Amino acid sequence: MNRFHFPDLGIGVGLRTVHFKHILGSQPDVDWFEALSENYMDTGGRPRYVLEKVAERYPIVLHGVSLSIGGTDPLDFDYLRKLKALARSVNARWISDHLCWTGVSGRNVHDLLPMPYNAESLRHTAGRVKIVSDFLETPLVVENPSSYVEFTTSTMTEWDFLAELAAESDCGLLLDVNNIYVSSFNHSFDPNVYVDAIPADRVVQVHLAGHQNHGTHIIDTHNDFVIDEVWSLYGRACARIGDVSTLMEWDADIPDFETVHAEARKAEAFRSVEQPITDNRQPDEVEVVYAAI
Repeated sequence: MNRFHFPDLGIGVGLRTVHFKHILGSQPDVDWFEALSENYMDTGGRPRYVLEKVAERYPIVLHGVSLSIGGTDPLDFDYLRKLKALARSVNARWISDHLCWTGVSGRNVHDLLPMPYNAESLRHTAGRVKIVSDFLETPLVVENPSSYVEFTTSTMTEWDFLAELAAESDCGLLLDVNNIYVSSFNHSFDPNVYVDAIPADRVVQVHLAGHQNHGTHIIDTHNDFVIDEVWSLYGRACARIGDVSTLMEWDADIPDFETVHAEARKAEAFRSVEQPITDNRQPDEVEVVYAAI
């Protein structure tokens, strides 16, 4: 159990517009949905209507991409007020965003830009996380990003930075195992070391996704099935963390809902195993006791 007592919601999928009709009409047997905060904060039209209808039946988690928690621009309290109101209207179980910055001088570049990992950026980011958590009246949950470049001014690893950030700001962590794998390939580090170093009691959610491998580098595209190496990394994380709310992200070239949900449900094979997974075995190589989800 995480230190915040956020529940294990089971296995969920991202709420995407291409699936609105199916979800409202069929009420599929999915455990929970994650909604992208910015898609619903400034609209009173059909997207907001659908989200509120879905929230009547399923647990909802909000996931943002514009908080810019590592940025140098002042925090946007108008954004935070809208985010807080949205969270209350759909009874969001928690609110997450990324360890990144998204622009400067008021300009949002709509990308998750990498940060330097050093003592100065740690103090800066931890202070902003505390302010946001206090304003939202709930611990902010911070996700590790995918990255393609690194700063020469970094003095610590990303996993050490996240661990220190969690301790200093009392935030939760969203562990994206696909992002870990992507960054480990791009920057030549061992992803197992990353997973083993993350404070388990801070992790309240896990992300899974697909990506595009271009040989020399990987792009985090969220447009394909999860590869075996990422599933293995997820199994390793589950062995340390225990059962944790797990979400399948599929954001481009999105297939029908049943395909996305079936891919998400593969995570069942790694949950509630009788013995901890200490290596990179695949799901069919372990005896599995399925949890009641």
